[in-house]
Amino acid sequence: MLKFQIPRWSERLRIMVLMLAVILPGAALIGFGVYHLRHIQRDKAIEAAIQKDYEQTLLIAEKRIDEHAYEAAEAASANFPDVDNADEIDTFLTTHPNIAHAFLWTGKGTLKFRSQSSQMKDAQVCMETSKLSTGLGAWWDIEGKDYIAKLKRIKAAEGRHVFFEHDWVTRGDKMVYQSMVLFLPRGSTPEHPALAGFIYDIDYLKNDFFPKALNEVLPNQRDMPHAQTAIMVRSEKDHYPLAASEYWDGGSPEVERPFENAFPGLILGIKLRGTTIADISDRFMRTSFLILGSLSLLMGAGMFLTYRNVTRELALAKLKSDFVSNVSHELRTPLALIRLYAETLELGRISTPGKRQEYYEIIRKESERLSSLINNILDFSRIESGKKEYNFRETDVADLVRSTLEAYRFEIEQNGFEFEQKIDNDLPQVWVDREAIARSLLNLVNNAVKYSATEKYLGVHLYKRDGGVNLEVVDRGIGIPTKEQAKIFEKFYRVGDPLVHNTKGSGLGLSLVRHIVQAHGGVVAVESEPGQGSKFIITLPVERSEIQQTRGISA
Repeated sequence: MLKFQIPRWSERLRIMVLMLAVILPGAALIGFGVYHLRHIQRDKAIEAAIQKDYEQTLLIAEKRIDEHAYEAAEAASANFPDVDNADEIDTFLTTHPNIAHAFLWTGKGTLKFRSQSSQMKDAQVCMETSKLSTGLGAWWDIEGKDYIAKLKRIKAAEGRHVFFEHDWVTRGDKMVYQSMVLFLPRGSTPEHPALAGFIYDIDYLKNDFFPKALNEVLPNQRDMPHAQTAIMVRSEKDHYPLAASEYWDGGSPEVERPFENAFPGLILGIKLRGTTIADISDRFMRTSFLILGSLSLLMGAGMFLTYRNVTRELALAKLKSDFVSNVSHELRTPLALIRLYAETLELGRISTPGKRQEYYEIIRKESERLSSLINNILDFSRIESGKKEYNFRETDVADLVRSTLEAYRFEIEQNGFEFEQKIDNDLPQVWVDREAIARSLLNLVNNAVKYSATEKYLGVHLYKRDGGVNLEVVDRGIGIPTKEQAKIFEKFYRVGDPLVHNTKGSGLGLSLVRHIVQAHGGVVAVESEPGQGSKFIITLPVERSEIQQTRGISA
């Protein structure tokens, strides 16, 4: 039987195919963009989109103004006198100067109507008060019970106690808008229903309530001198603003929306200061075509970047493949040993206590090795997903280093290492995550043990220098070439020395060390020569760093 082997594509050909897979859709996207922009320009869809955005802004503005209005009306109605104390309406008006008139209706022909005493010196206001009293009395005699029933339904459905109505009064040659608030006063019962209400002073609405409310619903725009949104409110019988926000510069609004709840009869309008929707649309089209032209010019640069990124991804894929192989081996070895010694103990083949103790120690050591590897992988996963968090607290770093090394001392001595520990006295407290710094130290110590096959020496030094605390891990192992020292902190990277590749590892340890140290506002560096050993230096700041304070990491 003849066998044919299909030749594999060269790496360069694969890269070119991947580049085309990126560039061709990009070119198609640019062409579609040109067509789409022309289509938008033809159908005036930009203007429609801006108008829709304006409508949404007005809807939000109306809701916020309604919230302010209902909150103020509910508070005022709570202070209104009850049915049996109608004579206190004048006191109510005195304590609420923003209300022009107030009234209480307790049945046919029983309207109690009062106005602000300070305004009654004006003959026109007196005439207005007389007309309102007569008109409202007749109105409530006919529809009072219907409004009482309506207020009860509103309370049951929406939980509100007030209802807004509006009216128009003549002042001079103009029709003036009046906002009326209706509610059920205290003491109103099904047997003896009553209706109360008040009318806001138009000057208060015009000069106080609406200007404040309109400015509050818009964001602070003082840093945007060329794109300031303005809102105004007018009555449905007048095209001039009743009130306007800070940047209203006259003219007609681009989009309008009538109030539906708190202020029926009034209309909200919106526009941009010094421009129109048509101007915005034209500017958008010019900018969009300029961007498309720039994208076309940048296509060549995109090809280069794509080539570089794809090459990097291929290299990373290979590193990940090696990582999976190495981790699988590292996981399999301690698991196999743990199972072997555990089964031996379980079968009772070890008769001497000393030998059993030795087996227990081996199982414990391999379990710790397995836990360390799994913790590294879990930390790496959290870092890659952006979910790694640190618990910073003021720590005696000397005590932390001593306790960490003490827990690892058995491993160091079992491997026959000369161990030297130098920790200065009177070291300052440092803001660190104890578990993270301990893991960084163990990763460095573990590397020193693994890559020191000939001269077995391990030194750990802790001292203060230049406003920080330095932690050094020194070995006399195989060393690291100068050209590779900048790469050893990259994820999955392992030095090309055959001695390194003969020693199994995940390629994550130093990457985790760098991330942990940087999260503490510190730096990690290496000094090394091939065959002469290595010195890793972690520098931690004494004061709590800005990185720790601004990253949202718990302290």
